[in-house]
This record gives sequence, C-alpha cells and structure tokens, in this order.
Amino acid sequence: MARPRVLVLASGTTQGGGSGFENLVRKQGDFDYEVVGVVSHHWRGGVWQRAQRVNTPFWHMIAPFSAANYQHIVSQSRADFVASSGWLKPVRGLDPATTFNIHPGALPRFGGKGMWGNHVHQATMEAYRAGEVTETEVNMHFVTDYDDDGDYDRGPVFFKLVMPIRPDDDADKLAKRVNEREHLWQPWITNRVVNGEIAWSGIIDEAVALPLGHPLVWRAPD
Repeated sequence: MARPRVLVLASGTTQGGGSGFENLVRKQGDFDYEVVGVVSHHWRGGVWQRAQRVNTPFWHMIAPFSAANYQHIVSQSRADFVASSGWLKPVRGLDPATTFNIHPGALPRFGGKGMWGNHVHQATMEAYRAGEVTETEVNMHFVTDYDDDGDYDRGPVFFKLVMPIRPDDDADKLAKRVNEREHLWQPWITNRVVNGEIAWSGIIDEAVALPLGHPLVWRAPD
C-alpha cells in the first residue's frame, strides 16, 4: 500500500534554513510517510541546497502567493498532505484538514505576523525577563487560510510540547533547544497525522480527533 505523500513548505533563507524539512526526509524511513517535495521562495537558497543533498524534488514559488499557485504545486507533486515547516508566506486555498504547521513558540501569544524563527525566541525571552512567562512551547496545528489581518497561525492545535525556560537562556540558546525538540517530535507527530490517527474535519467549530492515550499537551523533562 502506498505511503501518504507529504509536500513540505519551508522558506529557509538565501544561505540556510530548512533543517526541519531535511530531518523529515531523513526520518521517513522510520515512519510510514514519503516526502515528495519541498517548496521555498528562495531560488537556490538553503532549502534548495538541502533538497539536492537529500535528493528531493524542489519547487520555487514566487509571488503572488495565491490559492491557484499553491494548488498548482500540490497538484504537480500529487501530495496527500502539506506540512509547513518554517514557511513565512500566507497560505491560501489548501484543504485545512490536510495542511498543518509547526510553530516554535507558545500560541496564540507568540504567533501571528512577524512571529517566526528567532523573533519568537526573542519575544519569549523578553516576556520571561519581565516575569510574564516561565515556559516556551512547540506547537503543531492544522492550517486555515491566512486572512488580511495577518493572522498566520490559525487552526486547531493538536500537539503542544511545553519546555521550561532556563535562567541562563538567551534567544539563541532557547532556539537551539527548541529546534532539537522539533526535530525529535515533528516526524512522529507528522506520521500520526498523515496516517489518520490525528484528524480534523476542517470545520472550525469541530474538535480534532486524537488517538487514545495521546494527550494534547506534552512536557519536556528539562
């Protein structure tokens, strides 16, 4: 039986980025999914370089980031699911029941427009120093269409990993630890989504179905 086909959206930069995408590819042999391609809006940037290294088809997406353009690439790749992993552009026109995202901070406070990468960790550390938070999170959630208010990180959360912030943390140290946890958990949770163990109808008022014994909130030991 064919494995579920996953297309990854990963912006990266002109030089780097895309570690989550590469990790999903390298771990696919341990799970029941196949990464059939990756999309970036940087031509021959960090994501393209990783795609060459792991022999994965690459699509360069340029503006406009319209529903038609997203749907065209998904159709070309014949993907069953779309996994956003460090994608910084608005997502439009995709099935919310088969489109999901990983976010390196607590939602909704540290989500939305401008809250990506180290910006999330800097904002988290500012809140920590102000005595407002003591923990950070990794969230995975289904993706509903971007709206004109800049609300990027909408859609129901189905995985939340809570991590304590350490007294000696700064944004870079926190980012490194969060990234390590993302790489550890993302392939496993992705596998559960694309094989129907975690599912959502795509209707905003309906709950996500989680497997028996699978809590919504997990805690990192450190």
